[in-house]
Amino acid sequence: MPDLRTELRAFALGLPETAEDFPWGDRVAKVRGKIFVFLGDAQADTGTITLKLDEARDHALSIDGAQPTGYGLGRAGWVTVPVAGLPLDVLCDWIEESYRLVALKRLVAELDARGG
Repeated sequence: MPDLRTELRAFALGLPETAEDFPWGDRVAKVRGKIFVFLGDAQADTGTITLKLDEARDHALSIDGAQPTGYGLGRAGWVTVPVAGLPLDVLCDWIEESYRLVALKRLVAELDARGG
């Protein structure tokens, strides 16, 4: 059975026009060159993900250990969340929300058309 990090990576990379990259030693998923989720250190599982949220931001920040992302990203809606104990479907919903906030409207429409 795949581990949570593998499942989150697969979900993120299954969204339209996404690619994996490794800036600053982090594993990230990008849509057309723009990061929509940090999946942690490229070499080790950090136990967190970082994503941009709007509707789910308050819920994510209510998770013990969650915090606005540093480097000024928190002011733009980015949140760093520990993944331990959280249901896979909630984490995937948050990844999809982040994707929708970052992706071009036509890619969001493509996602909607395929039932995402």
